[in-house]
Amino acid sequence: MNPAGETRPVTIGARLDRLPWSARHTTILLALGAGWLFDSFEVQLFSSAVGPLGDHFDASVLARTAVLAVWLSGILLGALAGGRLTDRFGRRRLFVATLLWYAAFTVLTGLAPTLGVVYVLRFLAALGVGAEYAIINSAIAEFMPARVRGRANAIVMNFWPAGAVLAALLAYLLLGTLALDAGTSWRYMFILGGLLALIVLVFRRRIPESPRWLAARGRHTEADQIVSALESSTGAASGVTAADGAGPAPLRLRAALRELVRDHPARLALGAMLDLAEAFGYYGLFALLSVVVLPLVHISQAQIPFFYIIGNLGALAGGLAMSVVFDRIGHRVTVITTYTAAAIGVGLLAAATATGSAAWVTVAFVIANAFGTAAWTSAYPTFTELFPTHLRATGVGISVAIGRVGAIVGTLALPSLAATLGPGVSYLLVAGFWLIGAAAMALYASTGGLEAARRPLETLTISARPATA
Repeated sequence: MNPAGETRPVTIGARLDRLPWSARHTTILLALGAGWLFDSFEVQLFSSAVGPLGDHFDASVLARTAVLAVWLSGILLGALAGGRLTDRFGRRRLFVATLLWYAAFTVLTGLAPTLGVVYVLRFLAALGVGAEYAIINSAIAEFMPARVRGRANAIVMNFWPAGAVLAALLAYLLLGTLALDAGTSWRYMFILGGLLALIVLVFRRRIPESPRWLAARGRHTEADQIVSALESSTGAASGVTAADGAGPAPLRLRAALRELVRDHPARLALGAMLDLAEAFGYYGLFALLSVVVLPLVHISQAQIPFFYIIGNLGALAGGLAMSVVFDRIGHRVTVITTYTAAAIGVGLLAAATATGSAAWVTVAFVIANAFGTAAWTSAYPTFTELFPTHLRATGVGISVAIGRVGAIVGTLALPSLAATLGPGVSYLLVAGFWLIGAAAMALYASTGGLEAARRPLETLTISARPATA
């Protein structure tokens, strides 16, 4: 029953946007953030496990690198498929299924009898992690009120460095404290990592389907029930939903891509360029550090977990600091500023490497990682909210897939370039890609691209559509 005076129908989106922050919002944020944490945990766990795994199977450097290439290829395909499936079948169904998927194949990786089986299982686990990019970003954008949407999404993204710290601590426990040998340490890493991820399932099952997705599919009664429950839990006035009729029919990937290119080309290009720039810079830099820089400045295997723990604490600080100002100064300004700062941070790391000092490299890595994390955690919320609801996960998935191409190229090319031409050339390329991302956002803004901070998602979609007679 609606209170007196509440007679004008409003959209599902408007009802969600006017909700005060509540314990339900916190639960959703933590549940999605915890999933993102374990996605990061999974990625960083591989970095710690690849050495013992390679030693156990007596793998060459090329064979070890191939495991990472297989992993990134799986994320690429998982982002494409997962994005489309999420728009077709819903956010909730997919973020439960993908969690079970990658947890299961991560545990099985720890039981793999041969390196070939490791390749297959890493690829299958990566499909689930790739899908998570589209699912988590879409869900958090669609649930959160417009006034805090950017900050909430950025906070969820910052569970990534927290997961990296957790993975490094587990690696130190197994490799350092327990001193497990190469034949068993990597197996424990994957088995424990997969089992720990299942904890998140308890919280994820409490998250309802996205009301915005339901409304976009014409399922207004279900959407109304979920929003009414949220209104009741917060003590907010209930509303009467204005139904917009049946939503668009589910599209196949090719048709969805055609609609994105036709109706939202600038937004799709922006998402692809921002993700390509950050993936090349982020993954390439970590590969460069692991293969070339850390041995060059004599940071030992025993010290590496601490190096990454310190660096990821810097990343967490940088990302959280960005989230505080994200909605205040605007998403376009934040992205341009942080991508430029990330390029500067890489320059500082290059200068520190030239000194040959492990201490200076560590300090510079903290700064570079803080700026880089502030950059990419601002990028994902920015391009996610620009896509219409019925294509949001697909748009994110395509952007992430293009970005993984940059990750693959950066991971494979930068260490080789550094080995032949010196680290300076590789650092220059990383900084250049960060600046390309800043330039892409500047071009988008200068050509009339919308500032989405604190604006309802529905108004962003309307503004993107061409006028019709």
